[in-house]
Amino acid sequence: MTVLWHGERAVGICLFTCPPISLRHRRRFFGMSGRWSRLKLQLLNRQLVNLSRVVLHPTYRGAGLAASFVRRSCELCPWPWIETLTQMGHVNPFFERAGFVRVGQSSPPARSRSGHSSLWGTRRRAGGGKTLVSQQAFEKSRYAEPVYYVFDNRVNADG
Repeated sequence: MTVLWHGERAVGICLFTCPPISLRHRRRFFGMSGRWSRLKLQLLNRQLVNLSRVVLHPTYRGAGLAASFVRRSCELCPWPWIETLTQMGHVNPFFERAGFVRVGQSSPPARSRSGHSSLWGTRRRAGGGKTLVSQQAFEKSRYAEPVYYVFDNRVNADG
């Protein structure tokens, strides 16, 4: 996580999380194939992180800060690759201005809550069942067609 400060006031945040297990555009971009194994998932988590949230205080939006804040946040990240899925990519190309490459657009996710939950990388319950996104989240986003972006951070990453 990185925080953007204006004096003593936090005005922005970039939140990095573990990537969802499987995304079609990621598989295509990185040339991945085959079934997931424990080793593949461990390698994925060492090489890739998901920029899951970018929040900028409303007072600071529209001032041209978002792209430079996101770029610098990614450069400070220790992972060689950073990905993000965003519906906003259709209307605001600030990820491209921040140095991300637009890889593709996802088709609408599965119409079922279970299928939609698997797209967004929910965790498994202790008993083996999937945890579902909330009904409210499902209703709000089930017709979304998020844009998939990748940031090459190999120059800045540790390792």
